[in-house]
Amino acid sequence: MAVEAENLSLSTSTTNGCNIVLAGLGLGPEDEVVTTNGEHFGLLGALAVSTARVRVAPVRELAPEESFEALRREVTPRTRLFALSHVCWMTGNRVPVEALREATGQPVLVDGAQSVGAIPVDAAAVDYYAFSCQKWLCGPDATGGLVVREPDSLPVATPSYLSQAGYEPTGAFTPRPGAARYDSNWTPVPSLAGLEASLDLVPEWRFERAAEAAAHCHELLAERFEVVTAPAQGTLVTFRVEGDSAELVRRLYEQGVIVRDVPGTGWLRVSCGWWTSDEDIERLVSAI
Repeated sequence: MAVEAENLSLSTSTTNGCNIVLAGLGLGPEDEVVTTNGEHFGLLGALAVSTARVRVAPVRELAPEESFEALRREVTPRTRLFALSHVCWMTGNRVPVEALREATGQPVLVDGAQSVGAIPVDAAAVDYYAFSCQKWLCGPDATGGLVVREPDSLPVATPSYLSQAGYEPTGAFTPRPGAARYDSNWTPVPSLAGLEASLDLVPEWRFERAAEAAAHCHELLAERFEVVTAPAQGTLVTFRVEGDSAELVRRLYEQGVIVRDVPGTGWLRVSCGWWTSDEDIERLVSAI
C-alpha cells in the first residue's frame, strides 16, 4: 500500500479509524449505510451508534463473484456510504470495494484489518481505508492508520490536541493540513520505532509467498473438509468442522497449532502469512 503522507492519519486500530470516519460524516436518520452480514464489531459498533439506517447485504454465504450484485441491490436514493471489509474476517473472501465505488459513485469506508500487509492494496481507490498495524504488518499493539482520500471533505468530530494548527479561546480551531488532523493521540516513540523496524523487515516477496501458503492450505484442507473460502482470496482460509469448534481450537493450541473458531458457525479460520511454511500447514492438517 502506497499513499501520500498528507492522506494518512496515525490511529490506534482499525476500530479507531472507523469511528473517526462515521463520527465525522454525521449521518442522520434519513441516511442509509450499506454493509454486509460478515463484518467485525470494530466496524459494526461505529455503525450502531450512528443515527443512520443500516442495510445489511447477505453476502457471507455467497461466492465472492456474487457479492457485488448483492451489495448493489441494497443501494437506494438514501444511500450515503458503503461500510465493509476488504477481506471478510469470517470467510476470508474478498469484497469488491473498488468496483462498488466505481460503479455506484457512493463513498466507501473499508475495514482493512485483514487486507493491509496481507494482499496488495490500493487504499486511494476508496474514500476511507482504516487498518491495523499489529496484524499483517507485524507492528506493535495499538498501532494503525486511516487513509482519507480528501481530508478537507471529512469534518473532525472528535478533535485531539493534534488536530489543530491553531485555536481560539472559544475552542474554534484551524485543522492541521491533510489527514494528520484525525490523529487521535500521541503514538509512543517506541511504538513508532517498532513499527518502522517491522516495515523495514518485510520482504519484497511477501504477497507472493503468503498467497502460496494460503493456496497450499486450501488444497490440503479441501481433501478432508468443506472449505468456506474461495480459492485465491487473501491469507485467511476458513473451513467447516464437525463437533465443538471452540474445543478443537483449544486442543490444537495444546499441540502448538494456533487457529481460531468463528463463533456460531462451526468454522475454523487459519491465517497464512509470508512466514508460514509448508511444514506448518501440514502440521495443522495432521493435528486435526
